[in-house]
Amino acid sequence: MPGPSPNGALAGVRVIDLLDERGIYGGKLLADLGADVIRVEARGGDPLRRRGPFAASGDSLWHAYYASNRRFVTIDATTDGGRASLVALCGGADVVLDAGALATAGVDEGALLRDHPALVLVSLTSFGREGPWADYLAPDLVAAALGGVAATTGDVDTPPLRGFGEMTFAVPGAYVAIAALAALRHARETGEGQRVDLSVHEALASCLEHVLMWLWYHDRLPMALGPVLPRRGSLHWSDAYEVMNARDGAIMVTITPDPQALLAWLVEEGAQQDLLDERYLDPTGARPITGRFMEVLKDWVATKHVEPFFFESQARHHPFGWVLPPDRLADNPHLEARGWWVEHTLPAGDVVRGPGVPYHLSETPIAAPGAAAPAAQADGDAAADAVLREIGWDA
Repeated sequence: MPGPSPNGALAGVRVIDLLDERGIYGGKLLADLGADVIRVEARGGDPLRRRGPFAASGDSLWHAYYASNRRFVTIDATTDGGRASLVALCGGADVVLDAGALATAGVDEGALLRDHPALVLVSLTSFGREGPWADYLAPDLVAAALGGVAATTGDVDTPPLRGFGEMTFAVPGAYVAIAALAALRHARETGEGQRVDLSVHEALASCLEHVLMWLWYHDRLPMALGPVLPRRGSLHWSDAYEVMNARDGAIMVTITPDPQALLAWLVEEGAQQDLLDERYLDPTGARPITGRFMEVLKDWVATKHVEPFFFESQARHHPFGWVLPPDRLADNPHLEARGWWVEHTLPAGDVVRGPGVPYHLSETPIAAPGAAAPAAQADGDAAADAVLREIGWDA
């Protein structure tokens, strides 16, 4: 595999990636920023290469995206020599991202940190390294359930629903990158490395937004009817945002930030119904006003064709959001104009279009994905030896 981009913001930073699906997105974020991210595979290859969906060749599209911009080495950490190679790789790095591989290999993390005092070790587990649930298992749906995320999904008459894909693990993945960069900055300034104990459970709980606020402070919220807000589909906790059906699609509609301007638009089209009644013009009755306003909007939106309606709403400075179906998102002219889509070359040679990265750096451009590495074969140790030689390890 080619090395990292020399012009990236993290050029010169070496990262060892021992993550599984819970945090692999964090390794990708660092790799895209130009870090030399080396992903270690066990003999027989990374099991994440077998995650769908797959191209016609059988190559994993999932792996091609989440493991892009890496170098790959094969190390059999069940042997003494392989374990020594793994320790050497970690010792020659600035950051190690681990999701249990070090413990499985029998590597003494304390000794690793003592021998390399500037090393940053980000340890990602489902529930943290300590606590009564420390040894529990949690694939993404279980993590969403126990982290409080699943309880907010669905409608009042449905059970909690599963989020699409693996968004549950995108959150701790982003936290992996944030924690690694914060600890690396400290290490660069002080020479002191550290272990970062990162928990999927806590990462998800930190993103619950209104749930705990509503529970603890409902007596201070004028719209609150109790300590727990029932599941309500797409309706926001403020009652002021909701996905509504148009004639040929769906659109997120809100009365904010200027309900008077929106009311004027309704009047212009004769769609205001009873919103001009005095009872809905009293600002002290915010809850009934909002509720009625949204009911009127739902009737109005149902008469609209979603695409021209979206563009007109934005032209009038109303922040409505067209719910783009996947085919329209893939052809989105805004993403195309910003050069967001990138090409990935799969191990079998297929070139596929894939998502880009969510930021643009003017002076240190994001690395374009290289060709995806094939699954590790028996000669994979040659790649490991090459990387080890770079850090002065004498085989």
